Amino acid sequence: MLDEDPIYALRLATDANDLRAAQRLRYRVFVQELGADGPLVDHAQGLERDEFDPLFDHLILVDQRLDPAGGNHVVGAYRLLPSTRLGPDGRFYSEAEYDLTRLRASGRRLVELGRSCVDPDHRGGTGMFHLWNGLAEYVLERGIEILFGVASFHGTDVPALAPQLAWLHHNHLAPPDMRVTARPPGRVDMNLIPVNRLDRKAAMAGMPALIKAYLRLGGCVGDGAYLDRPFNTTDVCLVMDTGRMSAKHRDFYLRKKGPA
Repeated sequence: MLDEDPIYALRLATDANDLRAAQRLRYRVFVQELGADGPLVDHAQGLERDEFDPLFDHLILVDQRLDPAGGNHVVGAYRLLPSTRLGPDGRFYSEAEYDLTRLRASGRRLVELGRSCVDPDHRGGTGMFHLWNGLAEYVLERGIEILFGVASFHGTDVPALAPQLAWLHHNHLAPPDMRVTARPPGRVDMNLIPVNRLDRKAAMAGMPALIKAYLRLGGCVGDGAYLDRPFNTTDVCLVMDTGRMSAKHRDFYLRKKGPA
């Protein structure tokens, strides 16, 4: 999926070794670096995993200088779940935190995004750019119309996050037909500061890079944040309708198609 990059290869995980390498990367980032935990986290083997992993596609960024047999070849990961894969009783990962009724009722092709991470040694370069390009290709190939998924602020100190949450609420709230809502008991109201008291520069300075990237592409957020205490995060649900993107934003995806 990459054109002759001497360092990286980008593809979907194809076997158990790829998946374990992605889970090992997630352990380093989410558990060791950010303090997350969960019922299926394997501390002995250093794997961050859950019951949804077998259902998702796993987009992986591979360092081609590393031997896959060593199990540490994955340096970037993104997991993707298209709505076409859910059975009648199937549910998305996000539904533990958000009511997705409006998205499900839309009849449109959805993909849930999650567990986005890059190894610390590969940040600040082209790693995340490659993952975004891979996501764009995945979306185009499958005719995806709406992307969504939880994105996280580190920690659960809501007052400390009030400027960021309030900015998202006042400036990037999803339109009613796409407005997913946070579920109790973890729900937190994001309307924490009046709009006339918000400082955009301060709010954006504390905004995670992944959330800012979605906002630049025209993404929006659901109603309410969710405290995920086991994962040590405050989550927002990001939603992006490819059909409502501006021409500038849509070019991010359409450029992957090449000439008509």
